[in-house]
Amino acid sequence: MLRKLGAAGLVGLVVVLVGLALVAWESRIIAAGLALMLLGFGLTVKALVSNLLGSLGMGGMM
Repeated sequence: MLRKLGAAGLVGLVVVLVGLALVAWESRIIAAGLALMLLGFGLTVKALVSNLLGSLGMGGMM
């Protein structure tokens, strides 16, 4: 998985985790809500990309 992300993706993942840790330091409930929002956003993007690739005939690539 880390090979597919590349350097920019890995830095982005670290920034998201550090930001979530900073929020969790202040309020765990708000951090849990943000984590759920990020998870939902990620699942939505994955579904959109999968559907787009499927409509172009490249559905088996993901």
